[in-house]
Amino acid sequence: MELEKLNLPGVEDKRPLIIAGPCSAETEEQVLSTAHTLASKGVKIFRAGIWKPRTKPGGFEGIGKEGLPWMKRVKEETGMLITTEVATPAHVEQALEAGMDMLWVGARTSANPFAMQDLADALQGVDIPVLVKNPVNPDLELWIGAMERINRAGIKRIGAIHRGFSSYDKTIYRNLPQWHIPIELRRRLPELPIFSDPSHIGGRRELVAPLCQQAMDLGFDGLIIESHCNPDAAWSDAKQQVTPEILDYILSLLVIRTDKMTTENLSELRKQIDDCDNKLIELLSKRMRISREIGMYKKEHNMTILQTDRYSEILEKRGAQGALCGINSECVKNIFESIHEESVHQQMEIINK
Repeated sequence: MELEKLNLPGVEDKRPLIIAGPCSAETEEQVLSTAHTLASKGVKIFRAGIWKPRTKPGGFEGIGKEGLPWMKRVKEETGMLITTEVATPAHVEQALEAGMDMLWVGARTSANPFAMQDLADALQGVDIPVLVKNPVNPDLELWIGAMERINRAGIKRIGAIHRGFSSYDKTIYRNLPQWHIPIELRRRLPELPIFSDPSHIGGRRELVAPLCQQAMDLGFDGLIIESHCNPDAAWSDAKQQVTPEILDYILSLLVIRTDKMTTENLSELRKQIDDCDNKLIELLSKRMRISREIGMYKKEHNMTILQTDRYSEILEKRGAQGALCGINSECVKNIFESIHEESVHQQMEIINK
């Protein structure tokens, strides 16, 4: 993708870039009250949902275009830039007419290539920054594809929003962070600005602060955080919103680390990591050679490749060993699942010769 810096007027280009405001624009008073307080705390970009995609019908689905003049007042009275979510070409048209400085695309929309193409067509010839949230499912290619469609429409100022991924499992998070996915996105597209959405990842206001710090520790460029003048009375996502005062306190405690290498010690430690990795590759190569020998034995004795009991034994033992060595047992199990998959592949090649 051909990308340019976001270049937002009046916004200093330093980490973290903060976008804040209520989940939904509810009333003119609520929007203006929240915006003025955020502006007094130094926030330069105000967000509010005008159109709200809901999981089930019957919930508050946004105030609609009625709220766009409220956003214009925010811009006029505070000088903040304004942004909202768009999901249809009609949203794009109305948001642009209202003078939005930035748009973002939600997780449900980014998961739909047809919807993304419709948005891309609506943005053809427009010069405006567009942020794209990750799809609800953990699919990096789908996320990149969504941004590529916007980019091919001529939009060069693009950013990604990491808002976590849906899961059937019960966890402390509303949406699992799965940090390895945005990390891989950064590796693939190093010039792409990445924002974290701790409100939607956590789902609870007490998780916002630690998630903000984790995002900064990973080198994310900015944060998009839901802030409401009276969170408990919010019409949508009340539990995950914080007051502007609490947001200001959270941001004041953030430790912003640099990615510049400043010591020789770090270089030496990385050499040790490289040495360990080389030894791991050598050991894996030896393990696969033994797997091929096992495959030959199974072929000669007409045995099936998959031995379920043995596989279960490996996962349980290695997970327990990892825990004793201070490594998360699930991490160890995931590693050995991948190793076992490759071992099966090696044995199948032997048997099918």
